[in-house]
Amino acid sequence: MEAPLSATTVDPPISPGSLVLYKQQAARVAAMGPKKLTIVLLDGESLSVRPKDVELLHPGPLRSLAQLRPVEGEMKAAWELLSGSTTTLSELAELAYGEYTPTTAWAAWQWVTDGLYARGTPNEIEFQTPEQVAQEQAERERRIAERQAWTAFLQRAREGSFDVEQDAQYLNEVESLALDKIGSSRVLNELGRTQTPENAHALLLELGYWDHSVVPYPQRFGLPTATPDVHLQQLPDEPRVDLTHLPAFAIDDEGTTDPDDALSLEHTANGRRLWVHVADVAAIVPPDSPTDLEARARGATLYLPDGKVPMLPRHATQLLGLGLQATSPALSFGLDLDANDQVVAVEVLPSHVRVTRLTYADVEESLREEPFHELHHIAQRFERSRRENGAIDIDLPEVSVRVTDGHVVIKPLPPLRSRALVREAMLMAGEAAARFALNEGIPLPYTTQDPPDTDERPRDLAGMLNLRRHMVRSDHSSLPGPHAGLGLARYVQATSPLRRYLDLVVHQQLRAHLRGEGLLGTQDLMERIGAAEALAGSASKAERMAIQHWTLVYLLENPGWRGEGIVVERWDGRGKVIIPELGLEPQVQLPQDCALNSSVPLRLSDIDLPTLGAYFRVDTTRS
Repeated sequence: MEAPLSATTVDPPISPGSLVLYKQQAARVAAMGPKKLTIVLLDGESLSVRPKDVELLHPGPLRSLAQLRPVEGEMKAAWELLSGSTTTLSELAELAYGEYTPTTAWAAWQWVTDGLYARGTPNEIEFQTPEQVAQEQAERERRIAERQAWTAFLQRAREGSFDVEQDAQYLNEVESLALDKIGSSRVLNELGRTQTPENAHALLLELGYWDHSVVPYPQRFGLPTATPDVHLQQLPDEPRVDLTHLPAFAIDDEGTTDPDDALSLEHTANGRRLWVHVADVAAIVPPDSPTDLEARARGATLYLPDGKVPMLPRHATQLLGLGLQATSPALSFGLDLDANDQVVAVEVLPSHVRVTRLTYADVEESLREEPFHELHHIAQRFERSRRENGAIDIDLPEVSVRVTDGHVVIKPLPPLRSRALVREAMLMAGEAAARFALNEGIPLPYTTQDPPDTDERPRDLAGMLNLRRHMVRSDHSSLPGPHAGLGLARYVQATSPLRRYLDLVVHQQLRAHLRGEGLLGTQDLMERIGAAEALAGSASKAERMAIQHWTLVYLLENPGWRGEGIVVERWDGRGKVIIPELGLEPQVQLPQDCALNSSVPLRLSDIDLPTLGAYFRVDTTRS
């Protein structure tokens, strides 16, 4: 086969009977007007169009579009001859079919529009090289395989199954939506599901790609889920006061792995001194060090029922946690007490301490023994003084939710006196640190809180819940101010630098002052406060939702659960109850005679894990 000689020609004019291309469809020119053409499409539809809206494929005459039947030709041979060059539609039809007619022109154009061997316009058709054709063929095969894989995945998904290897790309997309990393999913759209993280979560559970152990909330809120991997400085060789002769006690929940505070009581010639020893984190985490920046980006340790995500590298806890070594470095707050257990002087100093670790239960059994009896008495006096100063006590049931060896364990937290002892001692240290900083002119991130917008101080659960609703969230400020909820004129959080960033900032400031070094200014403090508060809400919400998630998993494992609820709100036949055993506050349908603070028997009716929905009914079999 020889290629025809190319020559410069003038396009023949369009006339009645011409074959033209209109919006990639074949059309026959039926009539010519002064400004428009009348064309007929393959389906018989007649249109009036402008000449510029069509492209000439053959000047005709074409009596009917029915003439455009398939014809045999040598298109592959034409491509091999013309590969890498250009030609016109008329030349291609001559070369491949031996003649240029409306039928061969349409057949040749369809071959061009397929796009594998050639591309272009009727007046300039560009032929692909063998390499380009091979590449296009491979791409078409890939797309075919992808369509087949997509169809097979959708079929499996509708049947409630998946293939680990073949479906990973589609399920990763669903997972990204479930973690709120993307806003939409082709998979959910194709399956006719509303595109929300909760619906994506539900689908992953239905398919078995996720199980109940997957807790999406930290990632949904953009929180880190891996342990920090940054370099820690060595503990500096510096003078420390030796307080190892004083018995010191770190009192925590059973299973606590990051003890960061401990108590001692010392009798001196001038009276008594309460020591609150705190892990000396600032000794190895100075401001703007890599570890400080990492801690600032996290804000706090994230505590989840199935584990924690620490704010600092694990080595920091191993090195600084009180009672984890024979002796521990600490920043110790010495609070001198008068005869009425009021703090009259404060000393802050780096120390070495020897700490014994105890649980709240251990101390509860030892409150009649010293030093715990005396420490408890001091705590009680301080608590009374706070209450006299307007402290607000919201006493609602609390539970501990933990995952141990794959099983959810829920334990109510009784109001132990030992917990109150430690709480009051930590508040005393925070108030004393604020007092010390004010006297010494040390800028700190103070914790403040405005009073609630109600004067009610209820003692029943319904009233407590209502009071909680009226509480104003606490704030941090570079200026000292009252903390209404605690009943303190000034206060800083200073006893948890292993797990709260602003506590660490307090320690950095105190240490810099003790060393005679430069302090962070107000602007630096406000930047750190802003960073911490930007994360605090997300971390708190993630922790709360993770606890609810595992509580619901517990109920899924105990579908016949029955228990008691306390009515704390009522409206229109429904109300809210508190379930002390679970720490849940669901809404339920209530009988008309249920009064506030009354107990009602409940049974579990349904669980919707992705939406954190727990549904209960009044158990009439026990009423």
